[in-house]
Amino acid sequence: MTHTRYAFIKANWHADIVDQALEGFCQTLPRDQVDVFDVPGAFEMPLMARDLATTGRYAAVIAAALVVDGGIYRHDFVAQAVVDGLMRAGLDSGVPVLSVSLTPHHYQETEHHNAIFRAHFVQKGREAAEAATRIVAARAAIQG
Repeated sequence: MTHTRYAFIKANWHADIVDQALEGFCQTLPRDQVDVFDVPGAFEMPLMARDLATTGRYAAVIAAALVVDGGIYRHDFVAQAVVDGLMRAGLDSGVPVLSVSLTPHHYQETEHHNAIFRAHFVQKGREAAEAATRIVAARAAIQG
């Protein structure tokens, strides 16, 4: 029996938080249907998403990152570039590319904030799994 496969890309910055999105994703979909790919940071995700989407092996590609406001312009630039690039990867490849890439306005690297964001990423991972299964099913339905 062939299983639907998903590619899950994780940015390594703030991995203790970002990795929780994969945990949430795999609470909804079986782990053996998910191939995991690590990239250095969020900026590298769109290229990897496009490459994975064009292989024909995946029903959907999911990309997770935490882009924090370090008090400089770069964080806004990175966040916008990542979202635009992920959207383009999906549109260009015809494979759904979903984002669990969050850019909080008020993140502070404290244990309290880290705990909040770890829990939030678990939930966002679950939501990404639900969205992935729904878009894959919807697209299959229109193809007959």
